Amino acid sequence: MKKAILFPGQGSQSVGMGRDFYDAIPECKALFEKANGVLGYDIAAICFDGPEEELKKSHNTQPAIFTVSAAAFEAMKLKKPMNFDFAAGHSLGEWGALYAAGVVSFEDTLRVLKARGEFIQAACEANPGGMLAVIGLDGEPLEKIAVETGVTMANINSPGQIVLSGTAEGIAKAEVLCKEAGAKRALPLPVAGAFHSPLMQPAADQLSGFLASITLNAPAIPVLSNVTGAPHESVDAIRANMVAQITGSVRWVESMQYIVAQGVAEAVECGPGKVLAGLMKRIDKTVSVSNIGALSDLEA
Repeated sequence: MKKAILFPGQGSQSVGMGRDFYDAIPECKALFEKANGVLGYDIAAICFDGPEEELKKSHNTQPAIFTVSAAAFEAMKLKKPMNFDFAAGHSLGEWGALYAAGVVSFEDTLRVLKARGEFIQAACEANPGGMLAVIGLDGEPLEKIAVETGVTMANINSPGQIVLSGTAEGIAKAEVLCKEAGAKRALPLPVAGAFHSPLMQPAADQLSGFLASITLNAPAIPVLSNVTGAPHESVDAIRANMVAQITGSVRWVESMQYIVAQGVAEAVECGPGKVLAGLMKRIDKTVSVSNIGALSDLEA
């Protein structure tokens, strides 16, 4: 039975995350302290104590979620080691998957995510926009609405759950049209801007230059690409795909369908929250998903 390890993205954060790993496991405490040194500020304190508004800022959220996910991964290796056949992550979580597969070091992943968060925050301020979660409407009707309003299908999360991204005007128009077309819900999301849309092109351009200085290795296990829904084919492809990911759609459904077709029957979501486990239940109920977001999850 093949296994996959999954890493969550932005939106899974919560104040207090990772504290139990820090308190109980010296190797996890060392990761947080290393992260503080790389980032130049106390990311552990932001994870543990907030405030929430500070944790929500992209340049904090991204390294914070990754550090907690890395600590959970370290705790699992120490307390309940297991081998995985595939790795995948949702949006910024794809960097966690690359780290777990040995593509990029812990320190360099933090440097990338700090820069990525700063680039995205700047793009959000320069090109204001928003995102809309659409429940119960997909396929051709939603594609037509996206074209008509000039927005992008940013996150294809599960059957019947897709997130649109674009200008504030486009998102407002799409919300009305989605409801008229029969969507169960069309909910504007409380995010800083239009992630995974062409409005993030300045961030993609900056990240492309930044990644030129980062060493990437061949993955020890296949890592699924958000932008293709299939494994990265080479180190050069990883570099290109991680830039394209900033403006491209997160093809999560295709990624999960790919690993299921390869024989994956068990997955472990490694990091805060249970978002990916919930999505997998909608994509393929035959896959067993467990979560390692807290020390109690390992003990259970």
